[in-house]
Amino acid sequence: MRKLIIAAVATFALAGVAACTESAADKKAEVQADALEEQAAAAPTEAAETALNEKADMTEQNAGNADGGATTANTPNTSPSTMPPAN
Repeated sequence: MRKLIIAAVATFALAGVAACTESAADKKAEVQADALEEQAAAAPTEAAETALNEKADMTEQNAGNADGGATTANTPNTSPSTMPPAN
């Protein structure tokens, strides 16, 4: 009985660790987004800065979907209570 409990706890612990891992696509997208944000900070105009920041955000959001939802830190918020009203 004790071995069964230990095995169950170990299984849940490993499942928790697996759910918290960051995929290679997430890591690559984060590096790309950071580079875009650095370029945005040095951009000569506000419009260029905004465009680069939007591209960085899109890169991170696309990576959130690349791993099939294994990570949720950068998954878009789709909660109806926090979304702006529709026109």
